[in-house]
Amino acid sequence: MTEPAKPNTLIELLITLIIPALILMKLSGPEDLGVVNALLLALAFPLFWGGRDLLMRRKLNLFAALGLVSILLTGGIGLLQLDTQWLAIKEAAVPGVIGLAVIVSAYTSKPLVRVLLFSPALMNVDRIQQNLDQRGTGDVFEARLKTATWMLGGSFFFSAVMNYILATWIVVSPAGTAAFNEELGRLTLLSYPMIALPSMLIMMAVLFYLTRAIRTLAGLKLAEALKQ
Repeated sequence: MTEPAKPNTLIELLITLIIPALILMKLSGPEDLGVVNALLLALAFPLFWGGRDLLMRRKLNLFAALGLVSILLTGGIGLLQLDTQWLAIKEAAVPGVIGLAVIVSAYTSKPLVRVLLFSPALMNVDRIQQNLDQRGTGDVFEARLKTATWMLGGSFFFSAVMNYILATWIVVSPAGTAAFNEELGRLTLLSYPMIALPSMLIMMAVLFYLTRAIRTLAGLKLAEALKQ
């Protein structure tokens, strides 16, 4: 069975980030859609996109599932008009749970770093493992994988802290108001450059650490280690 084609990044950003943020910021007033309708419409875009991804892949993806739960929780906080502190807690909890899962996986037979970075989809795992076995450096490499797993978990904990700080700084109006929706829209837009991009840089550093370990322990250059 062929793997579903990866979506266009620009389209994904438009549907899950930019369009919902603009709806919240521009259409929440009583003369437009109103608070509730704007919130429901804005949440519908990423909810549809996440559900579509799960259906196309026909298997449960932890990160996609947590993304959908996060969207539903945001909607619940807004519709039930809960204290905005719950929004900050939710924003921190989602990456925090992922980070905890990554760290716990370091002590299992299948650390999540194998799924996210050291995977057959990205790396020539069979060739790397063969070289490690020939050199007798497999155990050392496993220790490096555990370190990389801790580093990867740290990137998600960084996101959790930054999410909490950003949410408490930006969203200060009571839920159920147009001001709350507008602030939620700004939070959505700012979370990408201020949180996602630094987290991506940390993940790239983890990947560099892994490729350096592969070069040292398996004797393979990056071009040889990556899947062709």
